[in-house]
Parts: sequence; C-alpha cells; structure tokens
Amino acid sequence: MSTSDDPGFAGGPVSPAAQMKTALADFVSDLKAFKGGIDHKFQQQEKRMTMLDQKNYTPAARPVLSASSDEAPHQKAFDAYLRSGDDDGLRGLELDAKSMSTAVAGDGGYLVDPATSATIQSVLGSTASIRSISTVVNVEATSYDVLVDRGELGSGWANEATTVTETDTPAIERISIPLHELSALPKASQRLLDDSAFDIETWLASRIAEKFSRAEAAAFIIGDGVDKPRGFLNHPTVDADTATWGEIGYLATGEAGALGSPDVLVDLVYALGAEYRANGTFVMNSKTAGEIRKVKDGDGRFLWSDGLAAGEPARLLGYPVLIAEDMPDIADGADAIAFGDFASGYTIAERPDLRVLRDPFSAKPNVLFYATKRVGGDVSDFAAIKVLKFATA
Repeated sequence: MSTSDDPGFAGGPVSPAAQMKTALADFVSDLKAFKGGIDHKFQQQEKRMTMLDQKNYTPAARPVLSASSDEAPHQKAFDAYLRSGDDDGLRGLELDAKSMSTAVAGDGGYLVDPATSATIQSVLGSTASIRSISTVVNVEATSYDVLVDRGELGSGWANEATTVTETDTPAIERISIPLHELSALPKASQRLLDDSAFDIETWLASRIAEKFSRAEAAAFIIGDGVDKPRGFLNHPTVDADTATWGEIGYLATGEAGALGSPDVLVDLVYALGAEYRANGTFVMNSKTAGEIRKVKDGDGRFLWSDGLAAGEPARLLGYPVLIAEDMPDIADGADAIAFGDFASGYTIAERPDLRVLRDPFSAKPNVLFYATKRVGGDVSDFAAIKVLKFATA
C-alpha cells in the first residue's frame, strides 16, 4: 500500500474524525464571536437606557406625584386661591370637556382641583356608610331617574304549527332621585395659611371629607328626603309577606326588644329573593353587632365570624356585615338589622364637581371655606332590602 493512502501521512486524506473535530472547533469559535457581539450590543443598549433614565428623572425634571401635568395648573391656582384669595389663575383656567368648561362657578365658588376631589371621594367611599355597598352614579342634571322592572316579562313555548299568543308586559316603575346641596364650613387662621409648609389641600380635603361622610351616612339610612337624601328606613316597613312596592318588608323577632331565637336571622336571609341573596349584606350599628356576635347556633357555634384578612368585613351566616352607626339600637319595635342587596336596592346620585368659596370676612381673623356638593339618594328596588324588627309581631 502506498504511503499516500495512509491516513496519517502528511498531506494525505483527512479522517472523518479529524474533519468533525475541525468543524466543531470552527462552530465553537463562530458561536463565541456571535455571543460576544450580542453581549456588546446589550451593553450598549443598557448604557443608552441608563443615560435616558438619568436625563428624564433628574430632581429638576421629576413630575409631581400628586397631580398629572393637566391637573397641576389647576392645583397650583387652587392653592393660591385658598391661601391668599388670588383667583386670577382659576378665572383664566380652562378644564377639559369631561369635567367642566371653566373653573369658575359663579357665586357658588370654585371647583376643587382633581387631586383634592379624588381624596375626598376616596374617603367617602371607604367610610362606614352604605355608600360603599350601594350603586353610585354621576349626573350633571338636578335629578336622576331610575326605571325599575317590577314584573316578569311574559314568555311561552311554541312550534311552527302553533300560533304564538301575546305575553304579559312587565310593570315599570320610575323613581326620581333629586339632588340636594351638602355643605361644610371648615376654617383656618390666615397666619396658618401664610405658612408655606402647611399642606392646605390635604387639610381641607380631610375636614371636608369628615363632615360630608357623617352627613351622608345618616341621610342614606334615616334621611327624610327634605333637602337631603331619603334613607331606606324612612320608608314604611310592613310585614314581609304583605309588603308591596314602596314598602320595606320586615321580619319580627317574636320578642320585644330582643332577638329571641337565632333562627330568625336565617329567616331574614331567606326572606330575600334568590336573585338578591347572593349579593346580600347585613347592616347594623356597633351596639347591635356586639350583641349579635355572641349568638350561637344549637351546636354551640358562633354565627359571627371575623374577616380572614385585615380590612375584610366580618361575616354573619357567611354574609358580610357593614357597621353603620346610624342604624337604630336594639329596642322594642326598632328595625335594628337590615339585610339586602344594596347595589340593587339603593341608588346614590351625585354631581362630580365639588366647589369651595373662600370667605375671609365672616369670622375674622379666621378664613372660612364654604365647600358644597350636590348628592341625592333613595331606594331604587324595595324588594332588594329586608329588615329585622325587634318586636313580637
């Protein structure tokens, strides 16, 4: 055999193993070069992003967190008005069409800036009031009409060979909820307002929210409807078996001023229609809650259970409990506990704008801030709410 045919002979044919080894070495080399190029590009991209972040988030360019760029002019002008009465900024301010066409509201005051208004609304929604479980709508009119279908729409079965008969039409009720003016009158000294370190917007928002929440919470439960919302307990309460539209049905405990058998709580739950029961909530005040949480069933188990996590409501028979201090105490004939689907049963209508008028003259040396908003409320579905009356019948 010739030496030229020897695989190991210099200049002779290369073995398949050697070819594979060479190919793998070339592949690894190319892969390292490709990886190096990708790493280089990523490093350049990261460097550019870092430079961009530093440029956009320097202290001088950092945006105000409490208001967007559109809200900042309003907030600045509103701050100047509260502190010194300078309303030039508010008079020349144009707001978007979604809110109002101008910040000036005639003699009614000036619109509160969006950040302060949002703070007030947040407090109102989180307080111990049925607002948190009711339907809340924003309107621009002086009243809000609710259409309620009280009857079932007729239906029937048919085939191609039979004549379709006319079905019954549902009964429609129209409920008009007028809006009433709610006001608060906090005051501060001019010396305090002149202090630039004093956060006037936060102070004003907290004082307004405190006054508004107390007034609203009472009106939504016991309000008489005269220059204020009408509470659901202001409507007549009659036996649940005979209640008609315009009346709130009740179940009696069977004992004057006492709960009697715990079974009456179960009866109250199932007195509510199945279509409302899934969203049911118990409403009572703290004194009543203190009595009810002691109640046990026949096996010695408490009917009341605390929330599983912080912020969750307590539960009674598996349904959430809202503590509303304006509910009546347990007494003979008192409707001390309510249960219902308040999202269906009670509607709150309000205007989205909140106005403040500065008055430096009426309470010198203090400055009064006359804050107003328009809100209304009433029962929108009487079948969605039941009450427990602590009476013999």
